[in-house]
Amino acid sequence: MDSLPLWLLVAIFVAAGVVVWVAGVRLSKSTDVIDAHFHLGSALGGLIILAVATNLPEIAITVSAAASGDVSVAVGNILGGIALQTVVLVVLDVFGRRGKGVRPLTYRAASLTLVVEAAVVVAVLAVVVAGTQLPKGLLIARLTPGSVLIVVIWLVGLLLVRRAGRGLPWHEDGHAPDTSPPPSKGHHRNPPQHRSSTRKALVVFAVSALATLVAGAVLELAGDAAASKIGLGGVLFGATVLALATSLPEIATGLQSIKQGDDSLAISDIFGGNAFLPVLFLVATVISGQAVLPRASAADTYLTALALLLTLVYLLGLLFRPRRRVLGMGVDSLVVLVLYALGVAGLVAIA
Repeated sequence: MDSLPLWLLVAIFVAAGVVVWVAGVRLSKSTDVIDAHFHLGSALGGLIILAVATNLPEIAITVSAAASGDVSVAVGNILGGIALQTVVLVVLDVFGRRGKGVRPLTYRAASLTLVVEAAVVVAVLAVVVAGTQLPKGLLIARLTPGSVLIVVIWLVGLLLVRRAGRGLPWHEDGHAPDTSPPPSKGHHRNPPQHRSSTRKALVVFAVSALATLVAGAVLELAGDAAASKIGLGGVLFGATVLALATSLPEIATGLQSIKQGDDSLAISDIFGGNAFLPVLFLVATVISGQAVLPRASAADTYLTALALLLTLVYLLGLLFRPRRRVLGMGVDSLVVLVLYALGVAGLVAIA
């Protein structure tokens, strides 16, 4: 795409963004039906189905980069957008539900299940930071200890979230009082009446996922080429403009989930995606035959630490449940926004 004129790159970028947005809305609606049919629950559905689907562009780019041997691109693609993907929760907090008397997102969606999800993200990112310090030659059977441990923690996290979804020894089965009511077992706000409804949802989900994959990849390629033409390249662009563009699926699905009254699914999609993306290090390592994680740059490790910090802020928000909105958002979202702005300033110094 580097040979295309800037105006055409911008047009392609916008068109791909529209496709990703529409597909994201369809993904959220179809996931809602699939969750109800298979009794997955909002948390587990967001952690697995929606998180994987909205990260299909990252999966494609990681596999392509690993196959070509350009592992630095794979690392940057995996780690570059996790911090900003967490900031998507700020967008959902501000624009999800508006009006007088509306509580912040973490107040409405607070549950111990989401706290478990946040803890899984923290654990995965902690291993990522540790894994970047291992020697590059530590490779056994095309596997590295860090990438394997990340997958193990992710799988254990799925089991813990599923266990938490079945009930915890806390008040109201782990759901805080005065939150958005979770869908009851075997029932849903928009329950499928026939098998054809579920079959249709699966088809819509597959088509939307494919559209997200193609349009998301085009979005990244066009955005990168346009940035190079205007001189806005490097890590800073990847962590801001490009990361925001590739977070469009999460924004679209999150806003749609909140519109449908499922605040937990919106948060779970973000936590699920952030926990899942580092799993791709195992895929990249196997494909490339290189220890990918130890090749992370200082900026990549810095952004991972920033994402870990932002996740901890929202974890505390889910526990303390801020009631007041400041500048249209919860206190936790405001703190995350300020920390991210400071983090980007630090990134400029590193870059």
